[in-house]
Amino acid sequence: MLDLIRVFDQVVESGSFSQAGKVLNMAPSSVARNIDSLEASIKTTLFKRSTRQIILTEEGQYFHQQSITLLRDTDKLLNEMRADNDTPEGMLRISVFESFGNLCLAPIIPEFLQLYPNIQIELDLNNHMVDLNSDNIDIAIRIGTPQDSGLKARKLLTNYTSLVASPRYIEQHDLIERPDDVQQHNCLLISHQRQRNHWFFSKGEVRKKVSVSGNFISKGGSPLLNAALFGSGLLLLSDWMVKSHLESKQLVHLLPEWTATHNENGSGDIYAIYKNSHYPKPHVRVFLDFLVSHQHLF
Repeated sequence: MLDLIRVFDQVVESGSFSQAGKVLNMAPSSVARNIDSLEASIKTTLFKRSTRQIILTEEGQYFHQQSITLLRDTDKLLNEMRADNDTPEGMLRISVFESFGNLCLAPIIPEFLQLYPNIQIELDLNNHMVDLNSDNIDIAIRIGTPQDSGLKARKLLTNYTSLVASPRYIEQHDLIERPDDVQQHNCLLISHQRQRNHWFFSKGEVRKKVSVSGNFISKGGSPLLNAALFGSGLLLLSDWMVKSHLESKQLVHLLPEWTATHNENGSGDIYAIYKNSHYPKPHVRVFLDFLVSHQHLF
């Protein structure tokens, strides 16, 4: 319909079908058919036609006055949307689980903001699942892919985990030589909202499911990491959380020949989750690209 109105507007401006056709690069007969289609669509005669001239009817004059405003507002809106799709700017709302947000995301955000000074970031450190639509979130960073088919996910890294403890704890407690020994120790546990916790170990074709218990349970990993550094117990935690402490020897990697995970199928991958759109907003797109380009830092 808008295309028909644009043809109508050009006919009024040009004063004839033939002149409008030259401007629009259309045959006069095609211009006439467009006007016929528009009149049929709105059930109104817009022009009085003769062999010499065309004259707007009273209804045509009113329609032209209104169409000027309509086309101007439409062009303004389209130009604004095209600008939005070219320039990364505006508020970017990000929800990320607390430990990853503090350790991995917060250190690189200043660099991103320096690259894109017209973007503002609102960071929500939250271990709860969020609804991107109702919570007005642009990007959520979580472990695992979304179940909602209306969302897309971009992988950031595989969430490898390691079994660790402080030298102080190791010195004061029995030696750990195999996965079953873990049952005799105080384990610092990520809450899985169930009564019993298990850690899973694998080495080649061998699989072990070990029941674990302890005196400290948390939904986030940071409190458990602090407890492990103090010497409170064994901890199974993501490598990106314990890497620096292993390098400084504040923590020791236990049973390194075994792969230890929180779930039988592994500890999952970390994804950036965002709304499914053919045209993601520029500030969302550039932040996703920025995250992927900085994977080596996690």
